[in-house]
Amino acid sequence: MLAITRYRVPAAETDDFVRTAQEVLRAIEGSPGHLSGRLAHAVDDPELWAMVTDWEGAGFYRRALGDYEVRLALIPLSRLAIDEAGAYEIVEQAERAE
Repeated sequence: MLAITRYRVPAAETDDFVRTAQEVLRAIEGSPGHLSGRLAHAVDDPELWAMVTDWEGAGFYRRALGDYEVRLALIPLSRLAIDEAGAYEIVEQAERAE
């Protein structure tokens, strides 16, 4: 399961946003079912960011978001989040050919 949360971040808030997003990623990294997490910045839009996390399933993701420490870390980012669906079930995956 892939979770994607996009954020619209004014340039003046970038440093604080990145610092807080790093705290969120650290808070979820030990969660059951968590596989990976990363923060990405749009190449063509300086204010658009995405936090992308991979999970063994939607239940693991939802339980992690319910954790007190994770919720506390996410609060400052909430106002910057774009309101859209963010949980995706992987239906097809291509692996890198060697």
